Amino acid sequence: MKKNIAVIYGGDSSEFEVSVNSGKQVCQNLDRARYNVYEILLRGASWAVQLDGGTRTAEINKSDFSATLDGVGIRFDAAFIMIHGTPGENGLLQAYFDMLHIPYTSCSAFVSALTFNKYATKCFLRDAGIKMAKERYFRRHETIDFAALAHELRFPMFVKPNDSGSSCGITKVKSADGFARAFAAAFAESDAVIVEEYIAGRELQQGVLKTGGKTAVLPVTEIITHNEFFDYDAKYKGQSEEITPAAVAPAVASRLAAHSSLIYDYLGCRGVVRIDYILRADDIYFLEINTIPGMSAQSIVPQQLRAAGINFTDALTSLVEACEA
Repeated sequence: MKKNIAVIYGGDSSEFEVSVNSGKQVCQNLDRARYNVYEILLRGASWAVQLDGGTRTAEINKSDFSATLDGVGIRFDAAFIMIHGTPGENGLLQAYFDMLHIPYTSCSAFVSALTFNKYATKCFLRDAGIKMAKERYFRRHETIDFAALAHELRFPMFVKPNDSGSSCGITKVKSADGFARAFAAAFAESDAVIVEEYIAGRELQQGVLKTGGKTAVLPVTEIITHNEFFDYDAKYKGQSEEITPAAVAPAVASRLAAHSSLIYDYLGCRGVVRIDYILRADDIYFLEINTIPGMSAQSIVPQQLRAAGINFTDALTSLVEACEA
């Protein structure tokens, strides 16, 4: 009997459109011989199954995550979470499914909450010996000594929301007169802000897929942006080059793979993640981890799967079959 798989996309963050694109791509590529695939769009309090291309919808019963479609009750065997940002990447949906004992494809609620918090992730990884940029952490309404910040981290530096993705709200600050606008943009996305020193180098990204006792550390992608940094427009509007596999020395590729596998295991990840780095000379600096990486046709992880010779549908099947509540 086919399993009923709920592919959940949308969400309540600035990454809504990106999530919809990723979710639809997953729906198109899941193995229909194995699964009955249901698209579920979440937006605020509205949770609805999308029928007939979205021309009809059926409301989700949030008490047990079920739906009635054309008079027939449907229960789901697993949830394929494709929401970037809240509530899909920060542990909220994971905790909900844990209470209902419904398996899901992503990291656990704790690991999702941890890794969505940039500062907490860096604190957690310091004991693993991972190199990272120096940073300062600020909460909303905290008094910030901009002069001291400039002296400590030097210009340029990055001001980022502490819990946001797709480079939303990030500013590269080059002088003191850029602080006010940068902090306003970051606090518009989050109640906390992380400020990091700028590390000049090559931006690299690597996916890791561990399912069913098998590990796939995927080929590295190099990001060459036409903008100041790999911002939203560079990511989604063609203002960058993404080279997969990246032209890195074999020794560097081996070290990157070891770093990625270590970080995955140290944090307790599940399923597929993407880890971002800066390579400066021979030094590898961790930037951040994405536990619900993009899955659109243009996204990094699907590019890396193709470069590794891994069929996208097979990768999605492995995620579904390995998922846990």
